[in-house]
Amino acid sequence: MSKFVLDTKTLSEDFFEDARLLGIMAPLDDYKFCHLLNLNLGTDFRINNELEIQLIKKNRDYFFSIYEYCAPSISLEYYIYNNHYDGEYLLPELKHLDYLWLLKGDVVSNDSFHLLAESVRAIDAVQLVVELTNEKIKHKSHLVF
Repeated sequence: MSKFVLDTKTLSEDFFEDARLLGIMAPLDDYKFCHLLNLNLGTDFRINNELEIQLIKKNRDYFFSIYEYCAPSISLEYYIYNNHYDGEYLLPELKHLDYLWLLKGDVVSNDSFHLLAESVRAIDAVQLVVELTNEKIKHKSHLVF
């Protein structure tokens, strides 16, 4: 009997091809944070329970919510990941970050990306916005849905 093994490295590489990622520190509930983004940036983030990420750690289930917004007229999709749930972290190497903002589906220019980061940084409740590169993320497979 042959055994099949899922190649998570290739899966992660494909998932993150042409993707950009922001790390955000904003000590708010996820729904409040997304509401602020919607008000200030003209987005329409909504929770997508079908994309919710479940991790099993210490014999417990942890659920990390994902909010989604698809930009009209272009093929760019935005995802906000909650980085913590009940004392555990989706990306333990980035414990200081509350949220991760993934831009995926279309190429995002550096100018557009930096303008977005500055717009998020200008929101009162936001304390930190940083660009995350693949080298900084050890558990990339946790973000793949």
